[in-house]
Amino acid sequence: MKIDRLIGILTILMKKEKVTAPYLAEKFEVSRRTINRDIEDMCKAGIPIVTIQGKNGGISIMEGYQIDKTLLTNDDMDSILSALKGLDSVSNTNKYKLLIEKLSAGNNKNPDILPSNEHIIIDLSSWQKSFLAPKIELIQASISNSETISFRYFSPNEESLREIEPLSLIFKWSSWYVWGYCLKRNDFRLFKLNRITELKTGKIITKKHIKSPPDFSSENIFPTEFTIEAIFDSSVKWRIIDEYGIDSFTQLENGKLYFVHESTDKYNLFSWLLTFGESVELLKPEFLRSEFAEYLKNISNIYT
Repeated sequence: MKIDRLIGILTILMKKEKVTAPYLAEKFEVSRRTINRDIEDMCKAGIPIVTIQGKNGGISIMEGYQIDKTLLTNDDMDSILSALKGLDSVSNTNKYKLLIEKLSAGNNKNPDILPSNEHIIIDLSSWQKSFLAPKIELIQASISNSETISFRYFSPNEESLREIEPLSLIFKWSSWYVWGYCLKRNDFRLFKLNRITELKTGKIITKKHIKSPPDFSSENIFPTEFTIEAIFDSSVKWRIIDEYGIDSFTQLENGKLYFVHESTDKYNLFSWLLTFGESVELLKPEFLRSEFAEYLKNISNIYT
C-alpha cells in the first residue's frame, strides 16, 4: 500500500543522513518515478524533505525534524509497547520504562494513542532472572563498546574458558543466547546464557569479525538423526499437545496415543521418555528400543 511505503520512506530518512532515489526504488521495488511522486506527496503533507542534485546529491530530511507520533496507529503503538515491556522483563535498568514514558509524553493530539495493552504480556525472563538480567546488560554494553567478553562455559562435551567478540543477543527456543566470534575456536559460535558463569568484559576490539547470524531454525541447528514411534497413555495427552501440537499423534481405538516424531539425539530422547514414567512405550526404531531397555536396566541397578 502507498501509505505503508510513505511511512517506510520516512523511517529510512529519519535513520539515514542521505539516500538516493534509485536506492529507495530498489528497496520498495517500485520505479524511480514512483519514488519522486512519493517525495512530492510527502512535501505537500508538510514533511521538510531536501533534494540535492549532482554527484554527491540525494534525498534527506531537514535536520531537527521530529516524527509526529500521530503517524503511529493504536495497533502500532500497542505492538511497540508490548515489545518494550518484553525487553523490560530482562532488563536490569529502567531504560525501557523511561522509553515508554517518552512515547507517551506530550501526546495531547490523540490521547487514545496509548490505550491499555495489558491484553498482551511478554515475559522474556526465566527462573534465573536475577542472574540473567546482569548478563544481558553486560553483553549489550560490550557490543555497543566493541569489547570482548570472557566467561566459563558448560557444554555437554566440556567445561571451558572462552573469550568472544559478541555480535548479537538472541532469544530462541525459550532461552537467551549470545552469538559471536570465539577466539579459542577461531570461528563463530552460539552460547547459551544460562550455561555462562564468571562473565566479564575484556579488551577493546580493533578489528571485528563480522558475520550475520545464520539460520537458527530448529531443523538447521538440530538435524534429524532418526524417526521414533511410541505409544503414550491418554493421561499425558495434554503434555504431548503442549510440546508438539494436536497433529503430532493419532488417537487409537483403545484411547492410547500413537506418536511419530523426528529426534536429534538419543540421550535427550531417553531423558525425555523417562519423564513420562510408565505412560510411554518406545516402539521404533528397534535398535533404540533395545538401547533404552539397557539404559533403564543400568538405572535400575543403581537403586537395587
